[in-house]
Amino acid sequence: MRVHHLDCAPMLEIEPADGPDGPLRPARAVGHVLLVETDTSGLVLVDAGIGLGDIGDPSARLYDDWVELVGPTLDPAATAVRQVEALGYAAGDVRHVVPTHLHRDHAGGLSDFPDAAVHLFEAERADGGKTPAQLAHGPKWVAYADGQGESWHGFDGVRPLDGVPEDVLLVPLGGHSPGHAGVAVRDGGRWLLHAGDAYMYHGEVDRPEPVTHPLMEFVQEGAEVDRELRLANVARLRGLARGGEVEVFCAHDPWELARYR
Repeated sequence: MRVHHLDCAPMLEIEPADGPDGPLRPARAVGHVLLVETDTSGLVLVDAGIGLGDIGDPSARLYDDWVELVGPTLDPAATAVRQVEALGYAAGDVRHVVPTHLHRDHAGGLSDFPDAAVHLFEAERADGGKTPAQLAHGPKWVAYADGQGESWHGFDGVRPLDGVPEDVLLVPLGGHSPGHAGVAVRDGGRWLLHAGDAYMYHGEVDRPEPVTHPLMEFVQEGAEVDRELRLANVARLRGLARGGEVEVFCAHDPWELARYR
């Protein structure tokens, strides 16, 4: 398999929470998306970012207050479908999409891949992410019951995906949304874990004493549905990331994405 790291939702510029004396410079928040080339199942997209429909009618699909808050660039070239095409593929080559959850900046691109199977936990499908416009095309859901699956690096209820190699796994990471998931991808000899919005700043998982980002924490508090569960999952992600066996990253941290680009 080959894994591409894309930014499918460039947003406003943020400063690192470590301050101006640290090694990091301000950067735009991102929508970190994985495009996975498989040998037997076509292309697999992990998260879908902002889609062409969102850019065509942001007031109706993204809502003006959200656009003002997060400052998306609304550039068609940044959408997953245009980046897939830039790599020489067609939209129809994306046969599976695995969203970490269904919030607008993660599910907007689903309508650009209407024939793809969309894999997620049943609790997330039932909630709908409060983004009806992004789902109005009728995604081809493949929903998995909560609480079933195997153990994986200390996480229970981890599921392989129907019709997808077992190098891609759905990992329960509830708290940000009802059925929020991480998506684990085996990339050669290493595992990557896309943690979605379980956390939003690398300082939450890459050091013994976590550091949050003030703006991202504000966004998180306005979205999360179960803070206690989410923080428990962040603690588990911190242990996993610091253990070195799995590389962990979230959806919106630009400095994490920079490691892979």
